[in-house]
Amino acid sequence: MLNRHKSLIARVLAEGTGAAITVKPFVAGGRQGLKMWFDDLDEKHGPIAELKPYGLLTHRVKLTFGLFSSRVIAQIAAAQVEELVVARALVRSVATVSELTISGQALDSWSVTDGSFEVIADYRHQNLVPDSDEAVVITCSEIIVPLMAAMAELIGYDQVENPADSNIPEVEGGLSQATVSRRERNPRSRLLCLRIHGNICKACGLDPARVYGEAGGIIEVHHLEPVSMLEKPRPYDPEIDLVPLCPSCHRAVHTRRPWPLSPSELSSILESLRA
Repeated sequence: MLNRHKSLIARVLAEGTGAAITVKPFVAGGRQGLKMWFDDLDEKHGPIAELKPYGLLTHRVKLTFGLFSSRVIAQIAAAQVEELVVARALVRSVATVSELTISGQALDSWSVTDGSFEVIADYRHQNLVPDSDEAVVITCSEIIVPLMAAMAELIGYDQVENPADSNIPEVEGGLSQATVSRRERNPRSRLLCLRIHGNICKACGLDPARVYGEAGGIIEVHHLEPVSMLEKPRPYDPEIDLVPLCPSCHRAVHTRRPWPLSPSELSSILESLRA
């Protein structure tokens, strides 16, 4: 039955990581599991996530590197500080919902230096059997997506510039505008923002999923401080620099320039209009 969900899992992984991913079921000890890797790197030349049942209610997810991954590991070692910040924050978000260890390294300071790098996360389901399709889909969303997204951030997938036809408001200043847009639209930054802050608009309180159901995946992420307005450069931290806003509120905060309205300012405006 797991084969039915391969395309769904692959799509969710692609949306969260910004890269195409192969999903392959396998059988270990008579129980079904999954292996996942980046399409362009294949199973031997990059990170591999393996999911399999572990005990009665738990999934064990193991992230390792293929035997011939030296080239991509060197690429990861050259990642920028801000990319490492995002990757570590994504892994920390996994540690909040699972028991996680990183091959003898600390959660806040790990790095990928060679092929011995390994992450193990044990995710316990409360009321689902690990062999069930539903449990597998949940584990993929909660554990594998952010882990593979962390690797995608370090590898450098999908560094997106603002497309010409985008309806996301621009921030004044040429280079800074592109930088802010890339950060806001980066799928890993979006994933991390929503894992930390949830899918509810910070200004109006709208939960699109409750209103629109399956069509409710419309929440956007907003960069609180335009780079063009920084007094001096500082490391970008998506845990504190991004917040979720509904599309209407996102456009509304950007009606003020160069400094956009803060979510709390817009919230106060909305409250005064309701009074």
